[in-house]
Amino acid sequence: MKIGKVPENVLKRSVFQQLHTRRPEVLLGAGVGEDCAAVKLNQDEIFVLSTDPITGTTRDIGSLAIHITMNDLASAGAEPVGVLLTILLPEGTEEAELKEIMGQLEEGCARARVQIMGGHTEVTRVVNQPVISVCGVGKAREDRLVSTAGARPGDDIVITKWIGLEGTSILAKEKAERLLARYPSHMVETAQGFDQYLSVLPEAAVAVRHGVSAMHDVTEGGIFGALWELAESSGIGLEVDLREIPVRQETVEVCEFFGINPYQLISSGSMLMAAPDGAGLVRELLKEGIPAALVGKATSGNDRVLINREERRFLEPPKTDELYKVD
Repeated sequence: MKIGKVPENVLKRSVFQQLHTRRPEVLLGAGVGEDCAAVKLNQDEIFVLSTDPITGTTRDIGSLAIHITMNDLASAGAEPVGVLLTILLPEGTEEAELKEIMGQLEEGCARARVQIMGGHTEVTRVVNQPVISVCGVGKAREDRLVSTAGARPGDDIVITKWIGLEGTSILAKEKAERLLARYPSHMVETAQGFDQYLSVLPEAAVAVRHGVSAMHDVTEGGIFGALWELAESSGIGLEVDLREIPVRQETVEVCEFFGINPYQLISSGSMLMAAPDGAGLVRELLKEGIPAALVGKATSGNDRVLINREERRFLEPPKTDELYKVD
């Protein structure tokens, strides 16, 4: 396709015809020439908004775009309603590629029961691979809103599922040939399938019912980055047992192969939580089939400490995600 707005016939054929999921709250949705969307809420509800670009991979980019935005909304205790998309494509992109991306986006939205409400699609020289920026729109009861800044001294720190899921899946797909030279195919295939765990909507719903203080989905910068951001936002210290942080063996192997740190690897699919009764929260999550671990405690002061047996060291501010270190 040529540089500029995607032609109207392509827009209708390969974008709008892919959109099937509808929400009753959406009064004005995607259409030719529509620059805005309109959403109606109940009197006791509030808007919750999120925005994120997908730049670290091109494989399954549509699916990842929806997962990450839904997780952002879930971490605030919100029910996702819809998304607005900006899709930037490099010059020469075939229409079939756009159609494939839209199919992934709609499939993700159908699973999450959210509507693609509008957006913008353009071919431009300023990108050399597809880039999707997603604005997520959710709703929450005003008394159920959860923030990253809500943790308090004395709260337990809980991590759901396993860290490194997203980064492991991306590397296992994009670097499969290299990994297969060392590891058996079943291990690589298992790692590739970690994308099935990327949604944190189920654990967020359990946590809101249980009375969680704070939630933060673990994305770029990995669990170390998420712990720092939770502590910094809340103005608290931390004591976290490194050995209690859940990580799959496949992630350990993939990270060892590429010489990267699993604790600083992009980790969508894992939710970091602070709660007054972490043990009770873990039990409730396990009842719903969601693995979770109690890994530490929120403390007063500013010391953020990682404990590994007798060793104690201070957590550092987030660094560049390990995913970007892999050639």
